[in-house]
Amino acid sequence: MIGETTVDAAEVAKFEAMAAEWWDPNGKFKPLHQMNPCRLDYITRQIAAEFDRDLASAKPFAGLRLLDIGCGGGLLSEPMARLGATVVGADAAPRNIPVAQVHAEQSGLTIDYRHTTAEALAAAGERFDVVLNMEVVEHVADPLTYLTACRDLLNPGGLMICSTLNRNAKSFMMAIVGAEWVMRWLPKGTHDWQKFITPEELFDLIRRAGLDPVDRKGMVFNPASWSWSLSDRDLSVNYVTASRRLA
Repeated sequence: MIGETTVDAAEVAKFEAMAAEWWDPNGKFKPLHQMNPCRLDYITRQIAAEFDRDLASAKPFAGLRLLDIGCGGGLLSEPMARLGATVVGADAAPRNIPVAQVHAEQSGLTIDYRHTTAEALAAAGERFDVVLNMEVVEHVADPLTYLTACRDLLNPGGLMICSTLNRNAKSFMMAIVGAEWVMRWLPKGTHDWQKFITPEELFDLIRRAGLDPVDRKGMVFNPASWSWSLSDRDLSVNYVTASRRLA
């Protein structure tokens, strides 16, 4: 049992249906595979800066306990484990967990994957130095309650990295029309544009949840080079934030 939760059952069902394709770079999760280097660049730099770690060292995140909430097949959990973090990967979709477990075993990595939720982990008293909360908040039923649970999962001084999609005409064209209808990278209905969150709304939610926002950047897709990059100014579609638990 995963207990009381903000999980939206319809949203979980969408991703369960795609579980077996997590590690296919040309499958339904192609956009995440393409975005992953950009996401990892931001995540690793923020963690290194917050905890004074040298990314040039062999295991820069050794000694840090990290939660990847909404871990899916483990696209972020595995690189974090390789960098030395003690990783718990959690997902509300039960079929994602065995996919992630098998791939980690094949990769020679030890990752604690669990079918559970942020709320259940917080209620159990779990605590982490870092919470990765990537492309999840736009899929939950109650973003504030969910972010509050993420805050409760952090040790004082802990860091949450949270990414999501802006809500405007451009994001509708790019994430819904482009990715789902035209390119067919994702099945139609994967995203609900009305659940997208503007950066101002997200910062307000993060503060109300008891966290201190310290950074935000856009993740921008360049169709000419077919690549993603970080931007200080363009948060119009995909963007990522960092926030700290002070006490």
